[in-house]
Amino acid sequence: MDGKFYVTTPIYYVNAEPHLGHAYTTILADVLRRFHHLMGHETFFVTGTDEHGDKVLQAARDHDMDPKQYVDKVSRSFKELWPRLHCEPDRFIRTTDPEHVAVVQAILQRVYEKGDIYFGRYEGLYCTGCERFYTEKELEGGLCPQHRVVPERREEENYFFRMSRYQEWLRGHILENPEFIRPERYRNEALSMLREPLEDLCISRPRARLDWGIPLPFDQRFVTYVWFDALINYVSALGYPDQERFSRLWPHAQHLIAKDILKPHGIYWPTMLKAAGIEPYSHLNVHGYWNVDASKMSKSLGNVVRPLDLVEKYGVDPFRYFLIREMTFGLDANFSETALVQRLNADLANDLGNLLQRTLTMARRYCEGKVPPAHPGEGLDEEVRVKAGEMVDNYKREMARLGTHRALMGVWELIGLANRYIDRTEPFRLAKDPSRRQRLENVLYHALEVNRLLSLVLWPVMPSSASEMSRQLGLRAPG
Repeated sequence: MDGKFYVTTPIYYVNAEPHLGHAYTTILADVLRRFHHLMGHETFFVTGTDEHGDKVLQAARDHDMDPKQYVDKVSRSFKELWPRLHCEPDRFIRTTDPEHVAVVQAILQRVYEKGDIYFGRYEGLYCTGCERFYTEKELEGGLCPQHRVVPERREEENYFFRMSRYQEWLRGHILENPEFIRPERYRNEALSMLREPLEDLCISRPRARLDWGIPLPFDQRFVTYVWFDALINYVSALGYPDQERFSRLWPHAQHLIAKDILKPHGIYWPTMLKAAGIEPYSHLNVHGYWNVDASKMSKSLGNVVRPLDLVEKYGVDPFRYFLIREMTFGLDANFSETALVQRLNADLANDLGNLLQRTLTMARRYCEGKVPPAHPGEGLDEEVRVKAGEMVDNYKREMARLGTHRALMGVWELIGLANRYIDRTEPFRLAKDPSRRQRLENVLYHALEVNRLLSLVLWPVMPSSASEMSRQLGLRAPG
């Protein structure tokens, strides 16, 4: 890593309120930003809201609201949620922001003048929920794979992006850059999409049917297809094309997405960038779904988990810890309140809380609340010292490659070892024997040092709790 880290979440669609999936992606982005900050890197974190398209217009009508009033209301609910989850984005972007609209239109004009946008007639199978056309091969049993509904057949005159022109370039780029899309299963899925000829991408909607969108700069009768609009936020948020922040940070761009939007991010977006003369992003990081009691979250099933309900009940940092510890990046994970409670009781209260409190109590009782000097150690001391160093190395390695659950597993292995270390060395017995004073000081030194390291490595995941640990240890809070 060369000292810069630009991380993005998808900009969230404003046809519904924030749920667990939104919270996980945004918390993960914040965790990674904090980790890279600890490593001394320049960081920039962007999230926001996607506010145009059919679904938004319909949602506004359902609420008997003007589209702009509706998107202002729902966008505000997203923006206000993130600080309450201890997430600190550097930029909250909206696709209705005037500067974003200007960048979208500038890129459209550039690609049009290059000859990569043309006018044509299209007939296909359209899913309103996805706001995209599907081929017969992409359907599952004749149904949209995401919404499980029969797409409607539509025929329209529209503008099309010559995505097919960049198919071989993209295939070569993915093959030459194994980490471009990760984990590997999603890289392979993107490559499988490229085995068949790519169809050109319909990038407009007639204003006679949909007026809520960004007008095409070269034909005011049409608005921009929502994906062509939304994806561009990743560069408009950096001030593309003129601001120095764009040239400095874009080469280090890392996108975080859920697996259902792999095609727009893994196929549409790189080809759009290539056509616009912009270098591709560095990494596309794809995570799985959160299932609730073994079923995918959906409004129709009534199992949507609302983050603030859990935060009010269990606290922000425990909620963040559970999400980051429970999901293996790239795989689906199961959410249940029972599992949350079990994890918090075992890991946070019994393991971490026990270690911190017994260490602080002994330090106050036996060393006047000061860090004692270290002395030549015994075998158990050396084991703790070595394992602490291994934990830090593993933590840095795993966090850098999104192995957050493995990083935390390593942290808790050290916590378990430190608790056993205290049990085996029995400081309360050592304190009764003046001849064992140096041994007592050595045990407490190593216990305090483990807690110091924990206050650092836990700060990205549990910033408030880790800062409180630092305060109790007499240290300056990380960050």
